[in-house]
Amino acid sequence: RPLFNGKTMAGWTAWPKGLVPMGWSVDNGVIAYTPGVEGGDISTTEQFGDFDLRMDWKIEPGGNSGIFYRAAKGFGAVWHSAPEMQVLDNARHPDGRNPATSAGACYALYACSKVTVKPAGQWNEVRIVAKGKHIQHWMNGVKVVEYDVNSKDWTDRYKKSKFAEFPKFGQSPKGFIVLQDHGNRVWYRNIRIKPL
Repeated sequence: RPLFNGKTMAGWTAWPKGLVPMGWSVDNGVIAYTPGVEGGDISTTEQFGDFDLRMDWKIEPGGNSGIFYRAAKGFGAVWHSAPEMQVLDNARHPDGRNPATSAGACYALYACSKVTVKPAGQWNEVRIVAKGKHIQHWMNGVKVVEYDVNSKDWTDRYKKSKFAEFPKFGQSPKGFIVLQDHGNRVWYRNIRIKPL
């Protein structure tokens, strides 16, 4: 079912609360973020546990954004609780030099097994599947990330990461979908979810 009706921001709110910032707008079936106007992250008003989330994104040259999932309120910034699928122009943004922070990665934890991202200005079709503690990231039809929360591998990576000081990181069994304002133009469309 759609999470975005293509016409309005119904079903979305500012993160962690409030009206959708003016920097986010809807045009011709696309949610767009424009810097220089009132900004901030936006989230679904509904929480999701096990799901198959799909959407398309494109980013401006040098741009950075992200798709957070199972975000929990009350623990500070969204990245203090929620893993992120990175949205990035790999070719021009410094994060693109590190596979673990490149487009499609589980930010700073799991690099993509294969680079399938399209250049800035082109649409990328992505999918995030969360079932229990098992998570998959897909980019343009290819599974690029797969991990299990609280596995030994996850725990080892988590303890060495910047998230180690946040004990609730990745631990929520359900939460909000959040789109990130990272100060760059970004576009999202065809946002839909299937609860599992």
